[in-house]
Amino acid sequence: MITRIRARFVIGYADGDHCLIPDGELVHDDAEVLFVGRDWPGTPDREIDAGHAIVSPGFIDLNALADIDHALFDCWPDASRLLGLAWSEEYLHDHGPRFTRDQEKFRREFAISQLIRNGITTMMPIAAETYKEWCEDYQDMADTAEAVEALGIRAYLGPSYRTHVPYTDGTQMLLHRDERKGLAGLEDAVRFVQDYDGAADGLIRGALLPARIETQTEQTLRLTRQAADDLDVPIRLHAAQGVPENREMIARTGRRSLPHLAEIGFLGERTFIPHAWTMPGHLHMPAEISGPQHGLGGDSIDDLALLAESGTSVIFCPIPSGHYGSAMDSYQSYRDRGVRVVIGTDSAPPNMIRALDLAMTMTKTLTGRGPAAQPHDLFRSATLDPARALGREDLGRLAPGTQADYFVMDLTGTHVGPHADPVRTLVMNGDGRDITRVVVAGRTIVEDGAILTVDDGDYLPRAQEFLDEYIASHTISDHAGRSLEELQPPSFPIR
Repeated sequence: MITRIRARFVIGYADGDHCLIPDGELVHDDAEVLFVGRDWPGTPDREIDAGHAIVSPGFIDLNALADIDHALFDCWPDASRLLGLAWSEEYLHDHGPRFTRDQEKFRREFAISQLIRNGITTMMPIAAETYKEWCEDYQDMADTAEAVEALGIRAYLGPSYRTHVPYTDGTQMLLHRDERKGLAGLEDAVRFVQDYDGAADGLIRGALLPARIETQTEQTLRLTRQAADDLDVPIRLHAAQGVPENREMIARTGRRSLPHLAEIGFLGERTFIPHAWTMPGHLHMPAEISGPQHGLGGDSIDDLALLAESGTSVIFCPIPSGHYGSAMDSYQSYRDRGVRVVIGTDSAPPNMIRALDLAMTMTKTLTGRGPAAQPHDLFRSATLDPARALGREDLGRLAPGTQADYFVMDLTGTHVGPHADPVRTLVMNGDGRDITRVVVAGRTIVEDGAILTVDDGDYLPRAQEFLDEYIASHTISDHAGRSLEELQPPSFPIR
């Protein structure tokens, strides 16, 4: 079926970059874009007039929360309460998973539905591991793949794995090591990729997604790199996202996180490092960690150069960065040094438009420069740049021959106000709640703001039940055995 959609603005693609088409139209068949411009001469099977709106390529979120978010209960506590949210030593050695398989499958479905509502048409999932027995596994990711196919989003999937889990003795955070479990998890991940890459008519692609760098051994990192090369799939590894992490890596290897990854040959094209803010010279980096003795070869090569020269991409997630006080310094300085930066949400709600606006304001504040973090650059960082980093010339743009992945953002809301340039208006005045239609591979998933592919009528109450149980479960693992009221007191007294 051929569909033509008209709108006040269409963001097309020509001569290697996005372009603006006022009063434009997009024509696509079941999966592929046929025409972008004005006055298509054919006769469509379906005609849509989006009116005063923007038709945009879908967002690509490579650190997309496929979970019920934990920021509501762990981004504000003091040190004592934070330790109470970690595994106690007793719990470490005697526990199982906190949720049933059905509960965990539901939380994936709910989170993915939220991603879609916010115009995210391609996702790479991230989720908590604290309520797992150890980490994700094959079955969990198979359930995620089922949810991906049912909802209709495009996804890069693979179960996470780790050789270390954090726990506390009541005074500090420690790491418990079991390399055997990490290697088994890697085997699971490889098997998943072999079984699922190309599934759901190509919507599902494989990826290797090991957990944070300090929860890996050098062996699992080297084997991950080798497996990704053999399977021809991307890798994502959280690294350079905290001072304690870098101290741990220096203690083990003599190097900061990123120089260690460079030294073992882990960095490269189609490799993604979320957050990556702990760079020499950053305001929050201690001098003893920033020194050249913990780099790679002295003063001439710094951590940003290692990322740029290897073609490694950084995933900047401004919403959780703001919540946890760890912004990289800065989006603009990384780009100026030749590092590809892509924008992720890693939050709930996964509001990519809000993330773009926050990335802009953070960068302007950090650099003191009004022209820093231009909206058109940020828009590329959520569309073209992640597509190119994945090696997907058919995603992140709207042109003949590309995938028909797009969303419609309504410009008539009174909160949006009068528009100027459509991309600047989208970034500065828009919101994910203004997205009324979402299409993936030519299939309409959201229409008039409602999910069409699944019945989500009970999603919100079930998500609330999950979060309530998630928060309450910390009383079981708290080293001090505190009550929920002690660990998670209300903002104001309850009367």
